[in-house]
Amino acid sequence: MGESDLDQALVERVQNGDKRAFDLLVRKYQHKLVSVISRYINDWSECQDVAQEAFVRAYRAIGSFRGDAQFYTWIYKIAINTAKNHLVSQGRRPPTEDIAVEDAVQFDGATRLHESATPERELMRQEIERTVFATVEALPDELKAAITLREVDGLSYEEIAETMNCPIGTVRSRIFRAREAIDEQLRPLLSDQDKTP
Repeated sequence: MGESDLDQALVERVQNGDKRAFDLLVRKYQHKLVSVISRYINDWSECQDVAQEAFVRAYRAIGSFRGDAQFYTWIYKIAINTAKNHLVSQGRRPPTEDIAVEDAVQFDGATRLHESATPERELMRQEIERTVFATVEALPDELKAAITLREVDGLSYEEIAETMNCPIGTVRSRIFRAREAIDEQLRPLLSDQDKTP
């Protein structure tokens, strides 16, 4: 089974009400989408938010996906439009030219920032991303689960409390502690960056 056949099978499962199949599509394409969006938006966390919004839009529209194009081509267009709408809503002007979908397919896991990015900034961004992922991986299971459900899956505190079968106050505490651990690991990196001319 090829990539597009696999995607199509997952899409059909989503259309039949299987939400977990959509989670698989999100996990498969989230880095590519963030990468594409980062050509329009400089800020990494903003790119994450826009990618999440694109996935929400795709999920709402998936009933109309007929498989005439590949799933990635379809969601790529949604991501580009979401990024442009985001820029317009912020009073910023989107680029006039889109990235060709063929080029976007070559992007591997947020490998480029906007044109103004320097090699140094790109290295720093990659180092920050690595640090965040490594820190999350090293967290105790309950903290890792809470922060992942919040930041990756985009669940509300109420939904996380339900999923983890614990009070909402516990969820808030776990997410706070996870973010604190991430901040602690990022602080030396970011203070080094401030010293660079």
